[in-house]
Amino acid sequence: MKNGISRRTFLATAAAVAVAPRLGLAEQAHTAQQPLEEFDYGEVRLAGGPLGAQYDRMHATYLALDNDRLLKVYRRHAGLPAPGANMGGWYDANDFVPGHTLGQYISGLARMAKTTNDAATREKTAALVGGFAATLGTKDLIFAGPKAETLWPSYIADKHLQGLVDAYRHAGVEQARALLPRVMRGAIPFIPEKGRDRVGKKDPPYDETYIMPETLFAAHELTGEKIFRERALAYLLDREYFDPLARGEDVLPGRHAYSHAIALSSAGKAYQVLGDEKYLRAMQTAYRLLETEQQYATGGWGPNETFIAPHQGLLYESLHTTDDHFETPCGSYAAIKLARYLLCATGDARYADGLERVLFNTLLAVKEPDGDGDYPYYSTYGDHARKVYYQKKWPCCSGTLVEGVADYVKDIYFRSADGVAVAFYAPSVVHFERHGAQVTLTQETEYPLSETIHLRVATTATMAFALRLRIPAWTASKFSLSVNGKPVHADVRKGFAVVERTWSDGDRVKLELPMHFRTEAIDDLHTKVAALLHGPLVYVALNPSEGAQPMAALDGLKPLADARGLFVARESSETRVHVPFYFVRDERYTTYFEMV
Repeated sequence: MKNGISRRTFLATAAAVAVAPRLGLAEQAHTAQQPLEEFDYGEVRLAGGPLGAQYDRMHATYLALDNDRLLKVYRRHAGLPAPGANMGGWYDANDFVPGHTLGQYISGLARMAKTTNDAATREKTAALVGGFAATLGTKDLIFAGPKAETLWPSYIADKHLQGLVDAYRHAGVEQARALLPRVMRGAIPFIPEKGRDRVGKKDPPYDETYIMPETLFAAHELTGEKIFRERALAYLLDREYFDPLARGEDVLPGRHAYSHAIALSSAGKAYQVLGDEKYLRAMQTAYRLLETEQQYATGGWGPNETFIAPHQGLLYESLHTTDDHFETPCGSYAAIKLARYLLCATGDARYADGLERVLFNTLLAVKEPDGDGDYPYYSTYGDHARKVYYQKKWPCCSGTLVEGVADYVKDIYFRSADGVAVAFYAPSVVHFERHGAQVTLTQETEYPLSETIHLRVATTATMAFALRLRIPAWTASKFSLSVNGKPVHADVRKGFAVVERTWSDGDRVKLELPMHFRTEAIDDLHTKVAALLHGPLVYVALNPSEGAQPMAALDGLKPLADARGLFVARESSETRVHVPFYFVRDERYTTYFEMV
């Protein structure tokens, strides 16, 4: 027994909970009340557009993963027949952390199963849960080998628990709920009693207990077992991280970027469950520091996976010293979740602005996997860059990629007490019930390549509710809005234009968001080195010429005929093509320019 409570104590606790399965949940009476709430996966679907296309491709990619290959390392470790080819890379028994992303694949598939109502995806989720369960044995061996037990036990246990929570909630896999306490029993000998910080990319301890509370609170909600809540509270990184952030202190520099960003989701869940305002203040401070001192124009941060010391020109220096500028699927997953937590907690659209920036310019823009373990990891923002795969197959970002894309449907619409908020613009449909009537809101748009968004209301009964439409900060509130072809005035509250009226079946809303080119400096010491943005999109120079990349007046950018989203600039003897970063596939590109 290395750490934690004994197996006898754990089983005694579990027995007590079996008598009163919801024991302890009454302690959550101070749950925070929030102005906005997320819709569930089954209530929203994508209906085309770049997000919908990527979602469908990722759904197919992960659905096609071979179950025997995914379970091989677990079966082999359990002494069971283990058919199928080796996975290779990080996932392999002889490499970094065997089986480390299985829980994330289960989680992403479960979320997609509920969104798409696809039987094959539900069946695959159930098969992976069942296959994993068969390897646990009488000792609840939840790891796929000794390396996983010693290197990343908390990280991997968290992924297993999250996968099971999602498999039960979203794919209806009953077995998954019963496995939650077994996974915790298997983890207890290898995870510490209290949380501990991880300072940098390589500094020990390498494991990450402080990412676990979000999932542990969720497991407690499903099972009522006190051990989940107790460890969630023990793993909250209060003294080293959340407390100073809540006081407004900058404790980011030097810390490992992704793990401390995803830890903020634990603060978000703690705020929802405990109602303690310090967790909200901690998230708000961290978000402000990320936005003003850490991020590139894409919304990415953490060169070499480390938060930089601000006001020293280090973001600019990173353009020339590394290609590893943003740990993209992992980092974007953390950033988008943080923005969603804050959006719900405050009702402030500024957080949806940040969500939009990260989603369009990082997660949507990654190089897509090849289906056999080659996955994106870092984004590069230096000169003459190229999107590449990570050097090893099946890295951690292969797990967060499917989870992040599966969550696209969570980023668009939010429920309010008096109606619905549209926080993100993409072709999509949301269904909800209000006052006993069924309401469907359909969004049709080519945004972000178009300035126009159309929304159509279908309802089984005429009713009054408020429709909130996000007005991005980059529009400077210069927008136009009409209902059924007639201009309407709408007050802007916390970044949302609020339309309060009685809606009828067939009502149509049109929103125009004027877009213009603008630049953003790399940092405060290099204000002439800037990225080019149009609306929410970062534009890069495609296949740029060698040498420095000066940028003249922005009015020199002209749309390319018959090519939506492409612009050309003619500067001296050079013609340069600028495209949204998510357009880039295998071409070379440059993100930052010297303004002249």
